[in-house]
Amino acid sequence: MSGSPHVDLRLYGLLDVGICGGDGARLAAMAVEAASGGCTLLQYREKDIPNARAALERIRAIRSALAGRVPLLVNDRVDLALAAGAEGVHLGQGDMHPADARALLGAGAIVGLTLKTAAQADELYRLPVDYACIGGVFATGSKDNPDPPVGLEGLARIVFRGRLARGTSFPLGAIAGIDSSNAAAVIAAGADGVAVISALFGAEAVEGRARDLRARVDAALAERGGAR
Repeated sequence: MSGSPHVDLRLYGLLDVGICGGDGARLAAMAVEAASGGCTLLQYREKDIPNARAALERIRAIRSALAGRVPLLVNDRVDLALAAGAEGVHLGQGDMHPADARALLGAGAIVGLTLKTAAQADELYRLPVDYACIGGVFATGSKDNPDPPVGLEGLARIVFRGRLARGTSFPLGAIAGIDSSNAAAVIAAGADGVAVISALFGAEAVEGRARDLRARVDAALAERGGAR
């Protein structure tokens, strides 16, 4: 639906300012560690941005440190993604419409979308997005989410509907409450990858945590026969 390259969702790291702090140099170092450990996609996430200039500086620092090793997306803010030269944006259901984001960012950008229901997955056929993340799968303290977790059964149902809408090659990830203990089960339920915050950036040794999560995801994909 767009001219963007295929998105690899196997290990999607969300650099959340609320978890990681607002030091740009530290965020950049954590991003590099995550990429070295096997992250395939990264996102800058700051839900309430009191200072857009400071946020832009942080995004630019992360992108410069990554030097194109993995794509960097910006959560919600299309304007900041454009200004920073990020590879794309991730949108929630209440953010700018994907068609408007696509018009601003161009065909080569990555545009992702959060899905919470099967009905939202049904709409993928007409949206110019390159991937979707389904959640929340499990309860999490990283986000104030008024909706109950969908669980593994709910995840499987939404994946099924997403595949009907966009085909088997469309990347569908899972988010919320995912860590080393349940990442394999999430992949077995149909997800192509996991989006993580605390499990990756909630403590030191980011590279080692990324390496462990990536190994679990890759093994589960191989067992499922669904590696893409």
